[in-house]
Amino acid sequence: MKLDVIQLDAKKAGSIELSDEIFGLEPRADILHRVVRWQRAKAQAGTHSVLGKSDVSYSTKKIYRQKGTGGARHGSKKAPIFRHGGVYKGPTPRSHAHELPKKFRALGLKHALSAKAKAGELIVLDSIEMKEGKTAFLAKAAKELGWKRVLIIDGAEVNENFARAARNIEGIDVLPTMGANVYDILRRDQLVLTKAGVEALEARLK
Repeated sequence: MKLDVIQLDAKKAGSIELSDEIFGLEPRADILHRVVRWQRAKAQAGTHSVLGKSDVSYSTKKIYRQKGTGGARHGSKKAPIFRHGGVYKGPTPRSHAHELPKKFRALGLKHALSAKAKAGELIVLDSIEMKEGKTAFLAKAAKELGWKRVLIIDGAEVNENFARAARNIEGIDVLPTMGANVYDILRRDQLVLTKAGVEALEARLK
């Protein structure tokens, strides 16, 4: 697969050959769905908690005598059937993360990249190096390029000036190659890769 390479000023900077093993697959929704579910489950805090019978603060005195009342036998106001009593089998803090093979996660990333390429939402930049971290310059360039909700993936390290300029612009996210993930790629309208990012992704996924 061949794509044009552009610069931040929208001028052409040649072309690049993309690997069909990574950018030319037929995207499968089931694979993407599983990887996104794994990501979101792993990110879930799992701090939900309620007070059980042994946790609520209440008197431990027997509320009335065992026999002779004509009512049911009760020994504690902490029981779940009483108001202000503990919750029966309520949620407790736990991890929602589940296992997903490393090879499957890599396959999911390939399908996410292929989905963007197939939809025509993949852009390759020559470089994102900037001499100064000026937000105004980047905001103007993004407007001219038609970027509204975009994820930019650079090489091993993101250019510091570019990252400083981008952090003040809503809708532009910047990640190094190792931070590339299925969820962030799919939830943005466009995916922008630098040439260094393409090389690093191909080295990571081959």
